[in-house]
Amino acid sequence: MSASNVMRCGGQLLGRLAVGMLVLLMVGCKVGPNYKRPAVDLPNNYRQVLAPDTTAVSQEQSIADEQWTEVFRDPALRNLIREALASNLDLRIAAQRVLQAQAQVGVARSQQLPSVSGGASYSALQIPSALAGNNSDGTPANSFFRGGGPSASGAWNLDFWGLYRRQSEAARAELLASEWGQRATRTTLIQTVAESYFELRSLDAQLAITQNTIKARQDSLQLTQTLNEHGAGSLADVRQAEELLHAAQANLPELRRQVAVEENTISVLLGHTPTAIERGLSVEAQPHPESIPVGVPSQLLERRPDVQQAEAKLVAANARIGVARAQYFPQISLTSMGGAASNQLNSIASGPTSYWYAAGSISEPIFDGGRIRNNYRLSKAQEQEMVLTYQKTILNALKDVSNSLASYKETRERREEQGEQVKSATDAVRLARLRYSGGYTSYLEVLTTDTDLYSAQLLLASAERQEAASLVQVYSALGGGWR
Repeated sequence: MSASNVMRCGGQLLGRLAVGMLVLLMVGCKVGPNYKRPAVDLPNNYRQVLAPDTTAVSQEQSIADEQWTEVFRDPALRNLIREALASNLDLRIAAQRVLQAQAQVGVARSQQLPSVSGGASYSALQIPSALAGNNSDGTPANSFFRGGGPSASGAWNLDFWGLYRRQSEAARAELLASEWGQRATRTTLIQTVAESYFELRSLDAQLAITQNTIKARQDSLQLTQTLNEHGAGSLADVRQAEELLHAAQANLPELRRQVAVEENTISVLLGHTPTAIERGLSVEAQPHPESIPVGVPSQLLERRPDVQQAEAKLVAANARIGVARAQYFPQISLTSMGGAASNQLNSIASGPTSYWYAAGSISEPIFDGGRIRNNYRLSKAQEQEMVLTYQKTILNALKDVSNSLASYKETRERREEQGEQVKSATDAVRLARLRYSGGYTSYLEVLTTDTDLYSAQLLLASAERQEAASLVQVYSALGGGWR
């Protein structure tokens, strides 16, 4: 029999064994519990919801269903988000974790299949003629021996109790968890870039406010100096005007530092070295919808990547209970070997040189010092931990939505009131300066109203940033940004 025929016979043998074992596996079982989603008590509506007009918006609609390009209308912000999604290192790290999980699935699945290996051998031995002796007819025996041939072997650990199938189930769930983790990273990245951009634009606004305030206070200082020179003012007025001017000028270096820090932060989010950041709309010009469609809380189970990731990890933990449970049962394995051998190289491919061997074994744990029992207890405890983690993730998701909705509502009202305060403070400064230049009041009134105006303008810029950021937080909390 030729070597190829031997290999073919070995393959046929393994094939017959595989078919037979497949029949056994079909009637086999998977020990351990099948996954069932834990019951979660969800409210019908969100707390602090900015209820949309139900005549125009379906209750099932949510801002999270929209693409981020529809939510963020600032062209510069869109460009920054696109660049971050293409180059951010955290997102690329998450992608590599997905690839690792995919490889782990392949490793786990390979254990369900038989393994086959092949090889060949050749050996030669020369012994002294005196030790070889003589043949029965008196002729000298051969003192040189050689031989070898190809061989193949196979092994298969039967998955009768579902040990390897449960391992594959756990690996697939971990892969799904890594994919949801990547989507959660994407959502967080979009939120972080948008919030950092709005913080940068707010600092730009504060810097412009400070520069305008410095110019106004320089004019005011010049007025007090002129009045003092002509006897209509006092040196105290000049000193108070100088105090106001220096207070505003002292804020410039700190604001410039904060701008540089924020630009560096955004640069890292974009995946490159610190550099200047593109600007678009001012913080006060950012569009804000009057009402936000939010859908219903039950949709968070499907929309939030972190909730989906927590559930996938729970599925994996549930499958590992079956892996631990299967250790209690006997393990069945099959081995086989075949090949050809001859003491003459030229006769390996011909003549009765083939051989084969097949065997099966079964092993049952008798004493292991409690390893299997405690491993089963460990898997049960880990599964219960994942159940609690899943429930906690849902509660945090509901909290995030309620907090962001309350923030969006209250920061809008705060921004509106702050705007009115700036209008009043601006007029108060105008009147105080007119009264001072006319000699009807002291410079203390100008100092007080000017300080109040500067503070109110800075607070307005901060309120505008908070309002813009709260829309980002609502969108992220509802599970938007990853689709």
